[in-house]
Amino acid sequence: MFDYLIPIALLVVFGVLCFGIYAMFRGGDFGRSWSNKAMRLRVVAQFGAVLILVAALWFKQQYG
Repeated sequence: MFDYLIPIALLVVFGVLCFGIYAMFRGGDFGRSWSNKAMRLRVVAQFGAVLILVAALWFKQQYG
């Protein structure tokens, strides 16, 4: 299960980060409305990815 969840979580974080950087550099109304939202979403996605990684390590220690 974690063999699929970890790469998906990392790709989601990377995708949101790329979108946030794009929105930041595009500027204008689009940049103002989306760059900050995308970076907040990145923080949430990173938190989820860290939780998945910690859960994977915990399961590996518990169940070998």
